[in-house]
Amino acid sequence: MQRYFVTPEQFEADQVFITGDDAKHISKVMRLGEGDAIIALDHHGFQGVYQITAVSSSEVTGQLKETLASEAELPVKVTIGQGLAKKDKLETVIQKSTELGAFAIQPFRADHSVVKWDESKADKKLERFEKIAKEAAEQAERSIIPDIYPVQDFNELIASAESFDSCFFVYEQTGRKGEHNTLHEAMQHIPSGGTLFVAVGPEGGFSESEAEAAIAAGFHPVSAGPRILRTETAPLYILSAVSYYFESMR
Repeated sequence: MQRYFVTPEQFEADQVFITGDDAKHISKVMRLGEGDAIIALDHHGFQGVYQITAVSSSEVTGQLKETLASEAELPVKVTIGQGLAKKDKLETVIQKSTELGAFAIQPFRADHSVVKWDESKADKKLERFEKIAKEAAEQAERSIIPDIYPVQDFNELIASAESFDSCFFVYEQTGRKGEHNTLHEAMQHIPSGGTLFVAVGPEGGFSESEAEAAIAAGFHPVSAGPRILRTETAPLYILSAVSYYFESMR
């Protein structure tokens, strides 16, 4: 059954009104009609089965038939802080992190970031990032779409530590020292239902001064295993580890 995220304003009592590209997708691509069923979600965890009562390329109306429970969200709300990286790596991180259950994604500038963020194009890029997250959330049968925040400086990023139950940063020097149990040990202190922030550096990782500042701000350095991972791979490793620890081992 096709899933569509719509804004809360498009729900009215037991009806949903789907417009824009999603209406075109329902009517022209999926060729659904009156009597067919879809799943509509409101970005905040609500999802329901709706029977289509009217359809056109500009608007689709549905009547609520069943409310569904959410079973696709991680027991821990994980925000990924991703250092700006080359080419389309940030888009890859957004797509795959959404599929793996990230709650939010925060891009940031780091000392080793080669990419220069163009503020004049920021709104268009953010719109594209949100579209990627929406499509990935629908594909993964998520009940929410991760928030994609505007780019921050590193100092702004680490200042947010007090807003989370735990904060990690993936530090290759921790792995080079052979301290490969740091991630497992750190996860033991996260309560189910808690919040976790994980910062991943760009190509080249974090500078020594950034690592020192992160630790001073309350971040715990963790290893992503004995191998050195690419910047776009590290957040996926962490999210997979969180999923295994909180969903499979408990």
